[in-house]
Amino acid sequence: MRLSLHTDYALRVLMFLAAEERQASVDEIARAYGISHNHLVKVARRLGELGLIDARRGRGGGISLAQAPDKINVGRVVRQMESLGGFVECFDAVENGCPVAGVCGLQGALALALGDFLKRLDSYVLSDLVPNKTAFTRRLEGAKA
Repeated sequence: MRLSLHTDYALRVLMFLAAEERQASVDEIARAYGISHNHLVKVARRLGELGLIDARRGRGGGISLAQAPDKINVGRVVRQMESLGGFVECFDAVENGCPVAGVCGLQGALALALGDFLKRLDSYVLSDLVPNKTAFTRRLEGAKA
């Protein structure tokens, strides 16, 4: 199993903002992680739509957390960013073309595993992902050098 880049980048943006505790530009975050600015713009737009970040345009603009890091649930973020209905074909009632759907045990096993995965993520909030803000920001600064 692998999270999409969109979800990966969303979590990175949120962690950056939680560690920095300030407004930052998408360009600054993209440079810090060495990732695509254009892709990060799309991610930031989605995070804004979800009410997880506030965005200000223009001079002095940037993005910041819309909620305290201890109020942002990681499982919720993953659910909102990922398309989990398509985890496997048989999870999608409309697109399912598997001839053994409903009579095999795989669908149930995968549904339980996915549920366990998300339940585990539900036990974390954003502040848990950045337990040492100083070390986190120093590591990012070192990566830019």
